[in-house]
Amino acid sequence: MFRTICIPVCLLAMWFPAAVFPGDKPPTSEDALYERVIANPIRTAEDRQADPGRHPMDFLTLTSVGPGMKVLDVAAGGGYTTQLLALAVGDQGTVWAQADKLRPGLVHRLELHPQKNIITVSRPYDDPVPEGVSGLDLVTIIMNYHDLAYQPVDRNLMNQRLFKALKPGGHLVLIDHAAKTGTGTHDSKTLHRIDESVVRDELLHAGFMLETESRYLRNPGDVRDQPFFRMSEPSDKFALRFVKPFSSQ
Repeated sequence: MFRTICIPVCLLAMWFPAAVFPGDKPPTSEDALYERVIANPIRTAEDRQADPGRHPMDFLTLTSVGPGMKVLDVAAGGGYTTQLLALAVGDQGTVWAQADKLRPGLVHRLELHPQKNIITVSRPYDDPVPEGVSGLDLVTIIMNYHDLAYQPVDRNLMNQRLFKALKPGGHLVLIDHAAKTGTGTHDSKTLHRIDESVVRDELLHAGFMLETESRYLRNPGDVRDQPFFRMSEPSDKFALRFVKPFSSQ
């Protein structure tokens, strides 16, 4: 969280008429930072076209990412999430963009606008943490956990390594396309969805605690019987934030 300055309400009333000071957060707040991140001109036209469906403000708020943080973006894909996170952590922070094989979209993105605080990492998913990296503030796995469920990936080992790499109090944010309840990983390859309960159980087994659930990507009208890329409306997605307990080493 960011430091704020507390000023008595009576003084604020003297300095700012009510019509001028409507009660919004001050410009040093997380909201102001995230608005600048989303408006940053290095973001691509494709990113901006995706924004209405991906809700970057809600996403950044869920992560609580901020200046100076150390972040690992697992299965970084084309870099949409990676770049948002890197803009939020700033020059004093670092974002590692991991994949088993770096995607052309991410490579092209960084060729267009190199960012020194983004480090690309080509590593297997069951060993995603770069050598020597520890004390992470945040790990993100965005709409890719279902893919790992049908690949030859040891997810238990991956989750244990992510847990170990996070500092106590650090967060793991996971978003994915929801499968029907009770289907487990059955639809992971065909429908590119995963049962939310599987994700919860696997991360809890690794030692994480579920801290909060956000509903900003929920779509109750999705009957969850089609792949997201064949739908004319947004898929139903769950968005979960886990925390590594302070009691953990």
